[in-house]
Order: sequence, then C-alpha cells, then structure tokens
Amino acid sequence: MPDISALEPWQIVLAVLAVLVVLAHYKTGRADGTFVGRVHPYRRLMWFVMPTRNECVVYYEDKIRAEKLVEYLDKAKPVLGCDVTHAYVAALNVAIAESPTMDQFVIGRRLYKRKQRAITFSMKRKVMGKGAKLAVVRMPMHDSDTFAQLSERINGSIVHQRSGKKTHADKEYQLFDLLPRSALRFFVWAFHALDYVNLLPHAFTKEDALYTSAVVANLGSLGMDPGFHHLYEWGTSSVFAMVGRIREEPVVEDGNIVVGKVLTVRYSYDERIDDGLGTKTAILRVNEILSDPETHLGCLSEDASTHSAMATRIPQA
Repeated sequence: MPDISALEPWQIVLAVLAVLVVLAHYKTGRADGTFVGRVHPYRRLMWFVMPTRNECVVYYEDKIRAEKLVEYLDKAKPVLGCDVTHAYVAALNVAIAESPTMDQFVIGRRLYKRKQRAITFSMKRKVMGKGAKLAVVRMPMHDSDTFAQLSERINGSIVHQRSGKKTHADKEYQLFDLLPRSALRFFVWAFHALDYVNLLPHAFTKEDALYTSAVVANLGSLGMDPGFHHLYEWGTSSVFAMVGRIREEPVVEDGNIVVGKVLTVRYSYDERIDDGLGTKTAILRVNEILSDPETHLGCLSEDASTHSAMATRIPQA
C-alpha cells in the first residue's frame, strides 16, 4: 500500500476531490425527483446522443372548439375572477396528473419522476402596460383543488406579483445583476455542474419558476396568436404551452364547413421523457376539458352565484 504520510497536502486534497467526484456520479437521489431506474435502452441512449432539451424538442399544435369555454367563462368570471389562463392551467393540471410520464424530466443524463406537480404561468406585472415587466408564477398543484380554489390561488399570486413587493425571483435577479460577466458565467457553470450530479441544494431550486412540470404563456391575453416556444436548458420543465386568442375559423361539422370559435394551443415538449402515447393522451385530455368546461371544471348556476365542488379534483385511483 502507498505511504499516505509521504503525500503532499495538495495531493491528498486532489485525491479526496477525485473520490468525491466519482461518488457524486453514482448519486441518484434528488429533492425534487425520484430516479426512474428501468428504462428501455433506446430511450436511455437518447440522453447521450441528444443531451439537451432543444435537441429533443417536439412541436405540436392543437385546435380546441371554444364556444362552450367562452360561455362558461362569461358566467364564471364575475364570480371566480377567472379567464382562459385559469381554465387552461386547471385542464393541464388534470392532464398531467392522469398521464404521469408527462411529469418526468431528464437531468444528468438520467430520467426522474417529479415529486411535486407544479405549473408555471407568465403574466404582466401591470395589466396591459406597455412597459410592464413580465413575471412568472410557479404554482404547486393539489389533487384536491376545485376550479374555484385553484382560481383563488392563481388570483392571489397575481395580486402579490402586482403589489410591487419584491419576489424571490426579483431578489435573485438583483443579485445576479451585481456580478461581473466572468463571475456570472462561473456561477451558471457551477450551478449546472452541481445539478448534474444531484449536489445542488434544494433551496436554490424550490422557488425557481423553471423547476416545474410545465410552463404556460397565454398570448391570447395580449390579443396574439401563439408561437412555438423553445424549451429552457435551465431547470427541469419538459413542457412549454403557448395559448393563443380565441378566434373565428372555418371548421367542419357533419361534412359542412361552418364558422366556429377556436382556441389554438402550441406545445413544445422533450421527447426523451415519454414514448409519445402519454403526451398524446395528455393533449387530448386538455382538449376534452376545455371543449366542455362545465362538465369537467364544475357547474355554475344560471345566475353564476354558486359553483359546484367538482372542479379540477383529480380522480383518485
């Protein structure tokens, strides 16, 4: 055996660091995800051939008939203060919960199942203000929430964002802004390196808007049609949905072309997390819910003064 006492201090430090690096690569536990050990070899190979999300991004457009959604929101808005964003987040929450492979992410060339479902949505800090800053709200999802309860939580987050108080993200951005370019580059590199080997403290990510199940941007609130958004290499979100404005378009009904109200949603998702079946099921489920929201999100009385308790509760197995 080598005589350890004969080694220089720097050699001992280097050897310890080398051992720690090797051990770190075998660490599979994460605070935000559970390691998925059994994966088809073909899918595992994808993580090495296409290691970044934007190498594996798939784009998909879905058209949703929106006549019933418009009627529903006209009745619900005076009571619940909700709009298309609220309804879409509620529908996506149900869809992801029922298609659990959609709530996975790849990091460190490994697949993880997210421990807590969350959806991030973007909004203006001031309503329709041209110079208003964009804010993103990460909201944990609860299986027991009704649509009314979820709408109340979303509105509470919006009020907080528009109150002028500094959020967790604001404080982070201010700190980053103080760093010189070289220091900021090193910080981002170190952040990714620690996240890669599952050594990044959870405190750095638990409030981060991009460590989430999906990101939603409602461009319809700005009177715009949706685009196809890229996925972020930062964070763990594998799904990005852009929601457009509801507009009149020609549609086919019983073999005839008629004018209908249509909501267009454009998805970008990381194909490494799913074989495509779960993704298809989730997208169709969102379409089903928003095509008939009164059935799936909860019934409103004619005077919109009461709301049923059905809402977005996830069906329990």
